[in-house]
Amino acid sequence: MHTLDGVTPGQQTKALGASTLAFTVCFAVWTIFSIIGVKIKQDLGLSDTQFGILVATPVLTGSLSRIFLGIWTDQFGGRRVFTVVMLLTSIAVFLLSTVSTYPMFLLAALGVGLAGGSFAVGIAYTSKWYEKERQGTALGIFGMGNVGAAVTNFGAPFLLVALGWERTAQVYALILFVTAICFFLVTKEDPATVLRKANGEKPRGALMQLEPLKKLQVWRFSLYYFFVFGAFVALALWLPRYYVGVYGLDITTAGMLAAAYALPGSIFRALGGWMSDKFGARSVMYWTFTACVAVCFFLSYPSTDYTVQGIEGPIAFNITISLPVFVALTIVLGFFMSLGKAAVYKHIPVYYPDHVGAVGGLVGMIGGLGGFILPICFGVMNDVIGVWTSCFMLLFGLVAVALAWMHFAIKRMEARLLGERQVPELPEMEELHPPLVGAPIAAGSRTARDGQVAPGAAPATP
Repeated sequence: MHTLDGVTPGQQTKALGASTLAFTVCFAVWTIFSIIGVKIKQDLGLSDTQFGILVATPVLTGSLSRIFLGIWTDQFGGRRVFTVVMLLTSIAVFLLSTVSTYPMFLLAALGVGLAGGSFAVGIAYTSKWYEKERQGTALGIFGMGNVGAAVTNFGAPFLLVALGWERTAQVYALILFVTAICFFLVTKEDPATVLRKANGEKPRGALMQLEPLKKLQVWRFSLYYFFVFGAFVALALWLPRYYVGVYGLDITTAGMLAAAYALPGSIFRALGGWMSDKFGARSVMYWTFTACVAVCFFLSYPSTDYTVQGIEGPIAFNITISLPVFVALTIVLGFFMSLGKAAVYKHIPVYYPDHVGAVGGLVGMIGGLGGFILPICFGVMNDVIGVWTSCFMLLFGLVAVALAWMHFAIKRMEARLLGERQVPELPEMEELHPPLVGAPIAAGSRTARDGQVAPGAAPATP
């Protein structure tokens, strides 16, 4: 556990603002292939499958790196780890502009992917500056750094047209390098790391950090994040290609419309954090999954021609989602994904305050793997099935499974509550089932966090 004694609101705001800005730049770099990848695809004559692998490769590194970057953040402090990650990534992005073959592009893309690992660093660093009652909102604001995808989708096409993809990569590398230096100069180490060093305590070993990963609850959160974040990243990467292929748009227009999806999928994450603090993360996850099931169902319906036998002969008609309707549906999808991303991460510092880096890293890793796997699946499904909307068919099935799994898991916990007469594990369910007299309070529950216990009840253990 960490203490916030002596931490001022100004210090909290500075840490949150600096980490959010740094994460925004990192996320913009992480999704750079969504724009320059279209030009590279044309230059190298790549198939949709090869293109999917190219845009997804940075996501692989960014995902796998999150778990050990999160552990290192808990051990050595987020200020140093965040700075090193940005410096190394800026070098990889610059080297990207020097390669010319597909295998070398994939190798360079692995280095670019380190930018995505910054999420686990920022989550651990930011959470340690805030008390539990405000962590949902703070982490939601930090998560707004996802807007970097919109920045790339909106701004990179203009750089691409004006400078070419090589110079675009170099500009991104320079911006990231400057951001790393500014972040290190502006920020301070988090209170937990400062206190540990002052007391002469050694950081916990990696095996101790990974201990909470044995809990099924952690993997349940990971599944949710696979959709709300992984699918978000996948679509942010895929939509420019989708707009060009389906609606015949130029890359600049396609990038701007893709930014219209990525923008609400990022900026409303702060709202999702606030709603999770106020209404409970469980409720927000229900709203998210229900809305996404409906939207993905409509987006998955392919353009179809019908012919029916009328009284006076055949009647032909067509069902097609027009461009304005498609754009509107993607904006709605991005909005609810942003709420879900914040809701998932609301739980982690509450349940695992001393393992935020490790647990947050694993959840982020699984979510990031969604951003790696799904674009490849989109490309393969295009090549094999030959239907553009097959990507949304896949997302519909994924979110439907996630909604069903979450619902039945909660039902099982309710049944256990009735059988064992105790508060369920999720704090959000406490409002449905108030603590009974003499019943134990679940560790991390809202009642326990507020220091309130039922008469005769034992206080929660930390």
